[in-house]
Amino acid sequence: MPKADTTIIDPGASPLCLHIGGWEPRPGWKILNIQPGPGVDFVGDCRNLSQFADASVEQVYASHVYEHLPYNGGVLASALKEAHRVLQPGGIFRISVPDLEICCRLFLAPPATVKDRFEVMRFIFGGQIDAYDFHQVGLTFEFLGRFLQDAGFATIRRVEEFKLFEDSSSRRFHGVLISLNVEAIK
Repeated sequence: MPKADTTIIDPGASPLCLHIGGWEPRPGWKILNIQPGPGVDFVGDCRNLSQFADASVEQVYASHVYEHLPYNGGVLASALKEAHRVLQPGGIFRISVPDLEICCRLFLAPPATVKDRFEVMRFIFGGQIDAYDFHQVGLTFEFLGRFLQDAGFATIRRVEEFKLFEDSSSRRFHGVLISLNVEAIK
């Protein structure tokens, strides 16, 4: 397996489109993942984007990544500030997380079966299939919006879907979209 690049991205280079937590290669996008693997361009943690210079990234995309970070102690807040730091002015941060409000409604909705409720519980707490697949925070638009605002993002809006990658941002359960999809502009 090739070693992932860990060089610092030069801010004078062409702006980068960064897919945090991704696995699906796409033209024009580079993948940062906490685990090395096929298609991963950079190995690293979204809490520390020091391998990317200030304002060196045009777009950041992250689907079902930030719910894995603790909100206590400022960890989630500092990770969002890192995304803000690497984005160029006017850069777009597209973030998708399980929508806690929707998951709660789905959990309680009749005629949800035990199997249905168990699946929804996994959306809330993570699939727990490896050491990285545990959720540490439940996010709503109100909560995520406040974190993004505190990180310095100027414009924050909810969107239905991104349709950029085949990932959990478009996942539906019994026809209901489970993700909170947000665009934030630096």
